[in-house]
Amino acid sequence: MKLFEAFANMFRVPDLRKRLLFTLALLAVYRLGGHVPTPGINIQRWQEIFNTQAGSIFGFFDLFAGGNIRRLTIFALGIMPYITASIILQLMTVVVPTLEKLQKEGELGRRKITQWTRYLTIILSVIQSFTIAQGLMSMKQGIVINPGFGFTMLTILSLTTGSAFIMWLGEQISERGVGNGMSLIIFTGIVVGLPNAIKGIYQNVFVTHEWGAITLLMLLAMMIAVVAFIVLVERGERRIPVQYAKRVVGRRVMGGQATHMPLKVNAGGVIPPIFASSILSFPRMATQLAFVKNSPWLSATFGYIAFGEPLYYLLFAVGIMFFCFFYVSIIFNPNEAADNMRKYGGFVPGIRPGRNTADYMNNILTKITVVGGLYLALLCLLPDIMISGIHLQHLPLVGNFVDRTFPRRLLEGLNVNFYFGGTSLLIVVGVAMDTINQIEAQLIMRHYEGFTPRSGRIRGRRSTF
Repeated sequence: MKLFEAFANMFRVPDLRKRLLFTLALLAVYRLGGHVPTPGINIQRWQEIFNTQAGSIFGFFDLFAGGNIRRLTIFALGIMPYITASIILQLMTVVVPTLEKLQKEGELGRRKITQWTRYLTIILSVIQSFTIAQGLMSMKQGIVINPGFGFTMLTILSLTTGSAFIMWLGEQISERGVGNGMSLIIFTGIVVGLPNAIKGIYQNVFVTHEWGAITLLMLLAMMIAVVAFIVLVERGERRIPVQYAKRVVGRRVMGGQATHMPLKVNAGGVIPPIFASSILSFPRMATQLAFVKNSPWLSATFGYIAFGEPLYYLLFAVGIMFFCFFYVSIIFNPNEAADNMRKYGGFVPGIRPGRNTADYMNNILTKITVVGGLYLALLCLLPDIMISGIHLQHLPLVGNFVDRTFPRRLLEGLNVNFYFGGTSLLIVVGVAMDTINQIEAQLIMRHYEGFTPRSGRIRGRRSTF
């Protein structure tokens, strides 16, 4: 009853009601634009070819684009150019002193970096649009109706404009709506695939009878368990106690209070899985090249890291762990945090200020990053295993034994699009928690009860995008 009362309160506050309706309206515009096809394309022929490449990097990006790549609409590039530009600028702040200085200048510096992100997004969109146009014309399978210079320029104009418009929608939602606009656009693109997943489950259970009641109950239980697991870990953090010494400034006594420094378990968000998945998708694309097909050695090598192979899962987990440490090392510097703490008279109880404090924080950060990396690896491998299984029968020496004794569902998977796992669910749950947190803050500020009046406010994670 409290939950329904909280939803009713959202529309009793005029400002919050306007923000919610504005957000829903712009998301509807985004979905409407996702049905406008790119000019000069034979959509039917493209969808036939796309279905054969669904397991490659195209299928991975299509998940975040809400099916726009499958339909090859004007929003086919989606929000990925903006995400890529944001990540590039974040990485460059470590090596470019100008960007590092702007990052520390507060609101003015943030606006300048945002402006550069927009320019870089347009540049990346033009490059990707040109590459897509050339790739479509090189297929020579009737995809492009009238290939040539005119088609190339029209494709660049259409896809780049679509990407810029999506970026504008996201910024408007962030400024005048509720939640982070870029994250909500990705959230919408993922959620629209949920009805097809439910339809597939229904057909497997009640139409084709490939699954029994026990399989369905196990799948539902796993979905609920994965959601609860994500919420638990995303809210998890290690709090380092910090004590500030008293100091006299003029006639006032400053400091003397005790606080803490929170370190999130999953500080990297969805960046590590996206990077690892993108890198491992390129070998799948390389298998379509002529010189790879004609080389038995290259074909066999790429076959060992194909989707569903044990080596693929191993490299995927290692890649996630690597990018977790890499990204955390960029966004948090223990030496800088220890110096800032010492400048303002802060210290960790029992730890000497300076180098010892930095080593102490670095040790804690290393441990929780390992836990966060293992959590992301487990979460992202779960849907892949359910889709195609683990081909342990391809292992040397023990392959025949595994093929005879292990269950076929483990080796071959359930052949189901498991939308309740992996990077997609991580984004959905994280964005939902962050959006609910902002709505709850608006309600509490106006003396209304939030969604969790007894347990306190929900701590949503900060969105990466």
